[in-house]
Amino acid sequence: MAKKVTTAEDKLRSLYALQVIDSKIDKIRIIRGELPLEVQDLEDEIEGLRTRVAKVQEELDDIDQHISDRRNKIAESKDLIKKYEEQQNNVRNNREYDSLSKEIEFQGLEIQLCEKKIKEHNAQKVHKQEVIDGAKEKLEGREGDLEAKKSELDEIIAETKLEEEILVQKSDAMKKKIEERLVTAYERIRGASKNGLAVVPIEREASAGSFIKIPPQKQIDVAARKKIIVDEHSGRILVDMELAEEEREKMDKLVVKEMKKIAK
Repeated sequence: MAKKVTTAEDKLRSLYALQVIDSKIDKIRIIRGELPLEVQDLEDEIEGLRTRVAKVQEELDDIDQHISDRRNKIAESKDLIKKYEEQQNNVRNNREYDSLSKEIEFQGLEIQLCEKKIKEHNAQKVHKQEVIDGAKEKLEGREGDLEAKKSELDEIIAETKLEEEILVQKSDAMKKKIEERLVTAYERIRGASKNGLAVVPIEREASAGSFIKIPPQKQIDVAARKKIIVDEHSGRILVDMELAEEEREKMDKLVVKEMKKIAK
């Protein structure tokens, strides 16, 4: 069982060391936590682009079918005109001739209408094709981004998995060295903080991340390391900068050492 720390300074060092370890774990999880969201967003965007391309392609196919139908109609009308013109050569009276002339005129108008519609359809095709080309170009770019993000995520998971496991073990071991009431207080303060900071050094006469100055006497008390002092404004446990830098450097070296040991 881990040996409990006794003096106020030892407790402060252990608490700040625990904070350093937990902050490292937080950083790993934040970095890893953002990338899956980015990957998911890219996958959703790619799916949306693919759906759009498929939908516009269907519309393009429908336009091609309409053009084909119009061309067939033109061919039918031309055949009818030819037929009616031949029949005009064998009519028996003007009434039959005029009737055939009206049919020929009607089919001529049908041809004009179909030709107009074909022009409109061709203009629509150009627009639809531009939409498809633009979506495909964007899709290609997003697929490249997705591949890069997935590769980055896989690398980060591989690189940080071992470090996170070591840090979690160190965090658990450190908590066993600290009084339960202090660990409970630490976790309560940490849980209430947006950035997970429960133990912070004094920077520029204020607790780290705060602009409210700490009274000079309290700064002296913190530097003396004779008792655990909480900042009344932020609610965080205070340590002096020298202690913080020593413990941060110590933890950095310890993690590197542990990772090298396991890597061997």
